[in-house]
Amino acid sequence: MINTVTFPGLGLEFELNRVAFSVFGHNIYWYGVIIAAGFLLAVAFGLWKAPKFGLDPDTIVDAIFYVVPSAIIGARLYYVIFNPAVCYNADGSFSLLRAIAFWDGGLAIYGGVIATVISALIFCRVRKVDFWSGMDITSYGLLIGQLIGRWGNFVNVEAYGAPTTLPWRMCSESIANELWRDGLLETDAAYQQVLDGALGVHPTFLYESLWNLLGLGLLLLLMKKGRKFNGQMFLSYVIWYGLGRAAIEGLRTDSLYFFGTPIRSSQMLGIVSALVGIGLFVLRLKTAGPASPPLIKKIGPAAEKAEEAPAPSPAPAEQSPAEPAPELAEAAPADTADDTPAEAAEPPATAEETSKEETDNGGDNH
Repeated sequence: MINTVTFPGLGLEFELNRVAFSVFGHNIYWYGVIIAAGFLLAVAFGLWKAPKFGLDPDTIVDAIFYVVPSAIIGARLYYVIFNPAVCYNADGSFSLLRAIAFWDGGLAIYGGVIATVISALIFCRVRKVDFWSGMDITSYGLLIGQLIGRWGNFVNVEAYGAPTTLPWRMCSESIANELWRDGLLETDAAYQQVLDGALGVHPTFLYESLWNLLGLGLLLLLMKKGRKFNGQMFLSYVIWYGLGRAAIEGLRTDSLYFFGTPIRSSQMLGIVSALVGIGLFVLRLKTAGPASPPLIKKIGPAAEKAEEAPAPSPAPAEQSPAEPAPELAEAAPADTADDTPAEAAEPPATAEETSKEETDNGGDNH
């Protein structure tokens, strides 16, 4: 299906086809392609910057196999819990395929974030990795994935806001039909205004993408200045995203509500997470130790030789050959003449000295 989306105040018009290409008759949607692109860029950034957070890139790769599937499941589960209607066919029968069809849209970011935190906590405990440092590098990946992934909503023409006449308003026939169906257009004239471009909706997907881009810039600046404690980047992300999401969610027309109440679930979570993030930030600023130092890891043949080479044994203490060890000198027996070199022996007495010695001793000589 092709949608024509316009931004009349900006003079922009787009022909959007949800299908990117087909493989053996199976359609591959732009939504999935864009999500995958955001994921790959997030992973690349994480591997690049992991040593700066005291983490081994190999550990990041291992974590991906646990965290990413958990995040997808969590994002879809969150969406299904608060919007169970997507699980049923037109005749009212339950469809497992519809329940898991996240490739058609319907991934709640907060569900993915919650699942990411839980799975990362388990992984870090098992692998004995610092949880806060792991979440610090993860926060960059979350922002990258979110700022890119929101453009998948644009291609699907979803995640937009209430009617507006602002210069950057977004218009399309499908938007007009959905607003009319949901009772957000009270008159036929208002419906026609959307078709004509005089009335449009807030492009909330764009608001959130730009908010995440600003957040990424903020965290990059903090990285350049250096972390004060492990968890600083992640808690900054939680606060930043929570405040932005709470404000933007209030403009949307497709919000998930908290079990039939007028409370928007993501707006509520945004406010709560921001408050909790502020509290934890202050607490860790006062009690946490300094941030983990960067990991310096040698690569290449030199590192392999360094790892294979045995540790050198300590060199024996040098002794002067002319000076025997004190303990040996003290313990040496008196009758060591046999071990004394001939050159060092006392010279024989002369005849004169012998005669004198005999006289002194009484001439005891037979």
